[in-house]
Amino acid sequence: MAAADSRPAGGAAHREPAALGAGVSCWVLTDGKAGDELQCLGVARALGCSVEVRRVHPRPPFAWMMPRGGIDPRDAPDRAGSPIAPPFPDILIASGRRAVAYVRAIKRASRGRTFTVILKDPRTGARAADLLWVPAHDRLRGDNVIVTLTAPHHVSQQRLAEARADPPAALARLPRPRVAVLVGGNSRHHRFTDADVMRFLQQLAALTAEGAVLMATTSRRTPDNLREGLRALVGRTGGFLWDGRSGNAADNPYIALLALADSVVVTADSANMLGEAAATGAPLLVFEPSGGHRKLEALLNGLEKCGIARRLRGRLEGNAYLPLDTTVTVAGEIVRSYHAHRSRLAGPADDRHRTENP
Repeated sequence: MAAADSRPAGGAAHREPAALGAGVSCWVLTDGKAGDELQCLGVARALGCSVEVRRVHPRPPFAWMMPRGGIDPRDAPDRAGSPIAPPFPDILIASGRRAVAYVRAIKRASRGRTFTVILKDPRTGARAADLLWVPAHDRLRGDNVIVTLTAPHHVSQQRLAEARADPPAALARLPRPRVAVLVGGNSRHHRFTDADVMRFLQQLAALTAEGAVLMATTSRRTPDNLREGLRALVGRTGGFLWDGRSGNAADNPYIALLALADSVVVTADSANMLGEAAATGAPLLVFEPSGGHRKLEALLNGLEKCGIARRLRGRLEGNAYLPLDTTVTVAGEIVRSYHAHRSRLAGPADDRHRTENP
C-alpha cells in the first residue's frame, strides 16, 4: 500500500474521511512522548471516534528489550491498575518503541478483534500491526503500510477554519502580509550556532523590511540568544511572539498563527513542524541551521519538488498550493481497513467484544 500525498499542487480537492462516529472506541497508546501522542491524537480525532489516551511506562529490564520483548508483567491486562486493562477498544493507535510490545499484547488479549495501527516504523516489521504508517524516507514497505511525504499531526482543516473565523485579537489586528515563524532549536542532528542565529535573525529582519509582520513561536529547545533576538526584532517591527513562558498552555496560539499566515517560516530541525505548516496551503520558507540528517533532507527535498517549500533567502516567495494534509490520508486508510477488518470478524460476538474480558 502506498497512500500518495506527493501531488499536493493539484489533483482532487481536500476531503475529510468518513467519520466512524463516537460509537467506535479508540485508544491512543504511547509512552507519553508529546510528539508521538500528538500525532496519534490527530489521527484519532480525524476518525471521529470516542478517544481515550493510555500511557505505558515499562520498567527496566523490560523497557531495554523493547520493541522486541514482552510487556512489563505488572501491566498485564488482568492486573489492577494496568494501562491496557479491558474493555479493549475497537481501534488502537500507537507510536513509539515502548508501545510496540503493548500493541501485540492487546491484539492477543482481544482475540484479534482490536484493529491495531502503529505510526512510524516499529522496527519489528510490517506484521507488527494491522496497519502502519511511515514517512516516505523510511524503508519499511508492505501491503498494510501507508507511505506519505509528511507526518500526520493535530493541525486539522477544521481547526484552521475555526481559528480564521475567530482569531485572537492580538493576531487579528496585525496588518498583512503576516508571516508565521515556527522556531525549533538544538536537537540530536541540528545545532543553532551563534552564526546561525545571526543569519536567521538577519533574514527575518529582511522580511520585515519588505513589509511582512512576524507572528513567531518558540519551543523549549530554542536557544536563549535566538529567543531574545526574536523578542527584540518583533518588538521593533510590531509583530507577535509566543514563547510559552507566560500564560497557560491552553492559550497557545499555534493553530491561529498557521491559520492567519500568508507565508510560514519553519526551522528545518523539526519534521513535525514542516508537516503542520504544509497543511496550511501557505508558501513555506525553510531555515536550515548547522548539521542535518538524510531523512530531514529527503523531506525538505520532497516538499521543494512538490512546490510547497523553498529555502529561506530573506525574501517572501512561493505560491499557494492545495494543503497537504497527511492526517486525512492516514485516517481515510484506517476507515477503509477497519471496515474490512470488521467484515472479516465472524459471529455476533463481534459487537460484544468491548465488554468481554480476555
